[in-house]
Amino acid sequence: MENTENEHSGEEPTGNAPGSAPAGEDPAGESPVDENSPANENLEWYTLRTFSGHEKKVRRLLEEEIDRLGLEDRITEIVIPQEEVYEMRGGEKKSKEKTLYPGYIFLHADLNGELEHRITRVSSVIGFLGSDDRAEPMRQAEVDQMLGKTEEAAEAETKADIPYQEGDAVTVVDGPFSSFSGFVQEVYPEKMKVKVMVSIFGRKTPLELDYLQVEEE
Repeated sequence: MENTENEHSGEEPTGNAPGSAPAGEDPAGESPVDENSPANENLEWYTLRTFSGHEKKVRRLLEEEIDRLGLEDRITEIVIPQEEVYEMRGGEKKSKEKTLYPGYIFLHADLNGELEHRITRVSSVIGFLGSDDRAEPMRQAEVDQMLGKTEEAAEAETKADIPYQEGDAVTVVDGPFSSFSGFVQEVYPEKMKVKVMVSIFGRKTPLELDYLQVEEE
């Protein structure tokens, strides 16, 4: 009896299976998602007013709300621009952080919906800068200035200014030799110190002092 079945040719089918989407398209008919597209296109920078000195407290409370409500994609950054400053206390150099804009913090957020009102109900918050009781996004120039200040402060922590050079006339303003005058003999930028040659009882004496212990005459 003759075999009437056709033998398989071994070639791959060139057409699409019934009901399947053309090659390169999503089965649901949607275009593939661009993984490089921003997660939230409604994000803007806003200025939030707080009680002066409560900036870190407000940031902590907002971070707790973000974690509790899963708002990571709605509030992506909370910035308090600061810089590190030094002062002399009891003959010792102490560093502390100084807030550049007391009473203000900056949010990169999507305030659509009830989020704006939820933020303004946080303890120690006064409200957003804006008009007609609505928060207004910062202009790009303002954002650049704010972020620039933050970057400058970060750079200042790793790169100290060298306010003195050899030969400068200085006066000691702190410590047991306060009010003595002399000349800078050496500068130690890595330690933020200078060696000053002063005259004590008619004899030249070198003193190693912090930058903050002397002032240029």
